[in-house]
Amino acid sequence: MLLITMSFLMKVIAFVILFLMFVITTESAPESALITKLPGFIGIFPSKHYSGYVTIDKEHGKNLWYYFVESEMNPMKDPVVLWLNGGPGCSSMDGFVYEHGPFNFEPGKTNFSLPLLHLNPYSWSKVSNIIYLDSPVGVGFSYSKNESDYITGDMKTAVDSHAFLLKWFQMFPEFQSNPFYISGESYAGVYVPTLASEVVKGNKEGLKPALNLKGYLVGNGVADSMYDGNALVPFAHGMGLISDQLFENVTEVCNGNFYANDTPDCEEQLAKVSMDIDRLNIYNILEPCYHGTLLSAFDIKSLPSSLLQLGKTEKPLAESEIGRWALSTGKLSFHHDAGSMISFHQNLTLSGYRALIYRVQETQFLSTNRGRLWISIADF
Repeated sequence: MLLITMSFLMKVIAFVILFLMFVITTESAPESALITKLPGFIGIFPSKHYSGYVTIDKEHGKNLWYYFVESEMNPMKDPVVLWLNGGPGCSSMDGFVYEHGPFNFEPGKTNFSLPLLHLNPYSWSKVSNIIYLDSPVGVGFSYSKNESDYITGDMKTAVDSHAFLLKWFQMFPEFQSNPFYISGESYAGVYVPTLASEVVKGNKEGLKPALNLKGYLVGNGVADSMYDGNALVPFAHGMGLISDQLFENVTEVCNGNFYANDTPDCEEQLAKVSMDIDRLNIYNILEPCYHGTLLSAFDIKSLPSSLLQLGKTEKPLAESEIGRWALSTGKLSFHHDAGSMISFHQNLTLSGYRALIYRVQETQFLSTNRGRLWISIADF
């Protein structure tokens, strides 16, 4: 099922590309980026949709891509929420298609038929204006004409995303006074607090426009290597994935320290834990896990002619720049240079910013246990 799902996502992205590629412009007025229809959806969108590129470095040709959905309730008063998928290297179209975007996507009956789009009753756009951003540069549709920009890291990503926000709110000035929240999942557990800190810093320095940041949301997020690493074994035991005996053995031998413990006896016991959980779906231990290649790159050039005919133009979307689209790119050379997120969370919450940290119990990779450990240290 997961294999079908990944293939389906690529098909969804394919037809979205075709209808977006003629409206994507850099630093254009919002109306020129307005999206009024997508193939597979019959009717009128319940709110306005926009999509485009924002150039954050003209000299390098550095461009970040976004898809913006206005709130269906009261767009002029409802919060503006930035959404970031993790990775690092995953496109936020993942969140748009599979999580809280405005549509539910029903697969077509054949490999060459388009998905049908239905309104998602649980879309975040029911109560908020939401920006889906492909970040950092090199992810999804975001690109640079200078390949050196694909060498990046936590802090550079925060700086670039902040530059995007400053320009985006200049393009959409009517939203500058709305409450603003930054959200994301998985590795966005790093993206979100580092970007929020960059926004706070920019506001203090008087950068314009001032961003009306009120808080942030992190789902199943990474936070601290040591606390995250030490949470896996207790989680596996608590969920019945390893035996009581193995848990007792590994806890005793490793002295409760499972992260970066290179003592031979501890490594031996941890290897047994890894063996027991190796064949499980790390994102949902209750779901089947399909092994092997889950996602192959999507080549814009290989679009079937039947799909190409749906667009108003056959000019590929930034083909020379993005080349092959992938849900999760491998083109980045990414440096994890921000360290622990605990101090970021402490500084933000002590400064009065609201934080929502939420997790799914069945997610082995980013379990609830991990959150409990560092949250207790951060003293929220």
